[in-house]
Amino acid sequence: MSRIGKKPVSIPSGVSVDLSGSSLSVKGPKGHLAMTLVDDVVATQEDGSIVVKPRGNTKRARSMWGLQRTLVSNLVTGVSQGFTVKLQITGVGYRAAVQGKTLTLQLGFSHDVVYPIPDGIEIKTATPTEIEISGIDKQKVGQIAAEIREWRKPEPYKGKGVRYAGEFIFRKEGKKK
Repeated sequence: MSRIGKKPVSIPSGVSVDLSGSSLSVKGPKGHLAMTLVDDVVATQEDGSIVVKPRGNTKRARSMWGLQRTLVSNLVTGVSQGFTVKLQITGVGYRAAVQGKTLTLQLGFSHDVVYPIPDGIEIKTATPTEIEISGIDKQKVGQIAAEIREWRKPEPYKGKGVRYAGEFIFRKEGKKK
């Protein structure tokens, strides 16, 4: 039995859910998201919550049960609260700035890295060494954070690079004389 799948997804006030067949559409104060459930699970709306159950007792149905429930939960959370990922930049001369619909990163290369900001995503730089990525789609927010981090991953000797807020970088000792 899936421990995650057993929990119903509660629908907060201000969020409307349209469940027709295997398609699920969620509208809230932050926007609108939709998804199609796999054929192995069935979702029903019961007294202010969405309940996801497996259609049969097959291995695939049981493995999809918890996944689909989590994806439904992410939709509801996204349209009601949104998702935010914070990145920190460490290194001398490393900085970020938002100019219009582009994020400009100076990461020690001979050129600036220009990253176009996609629709539905908001990027803020409170300080030149902090980036805050926010949006309603959890997958999209996480993917953009991973793409920005990919330009200069934190290295283990001095810790220079782009890291997630709160991420621990295992440090190595340098060469000894």
